[in-house]
Amino acid sequence: MKKLVVKVNLHDDRDRTKAMQVVSGFGGIGSLSMDSKDNKLTVSGDFDPVKVVNKLRKSWHTEIVSVGAAEEDDGKKDEGKKEDQVANLVKAYEAYYPTPVTYYCVPPGETPNCVIC
Repeated sequence: MKKLVVKVNLHDDRDRTKAMQVVSGFGGIGSLSMDSKDNKLTVSGDFDPVKVVNKLRKSWHTEIVSVGAAEEDDGKKDEGKKEDQVANLVKAYEAYYPTPVTYYCVPPGETPNCVIC
């Protein structure tokens, strides 16, 4: 997980929405937030920061404020909750759709070595 904070020179709401759409088009973007006062765009997720900054620089003046690893604590808490939810769903599915039990019995008069009778 990476976190990128970029200061983008945006003039109006149309530029803000356009910048958000451009960045959200990249794969691996986990979260995207914009601070309107400082014109700072915060992007986090598994993405290439160089590609994001280059794409923004094609249309607007862009300054990199910081690039680094995102905090992993929030992700671990969410993963634990997701694992608990998955476990609960599996238990509910197994309770609703029980696995069938199949019994194979050989009649007492037949020999067990006979393959085709």
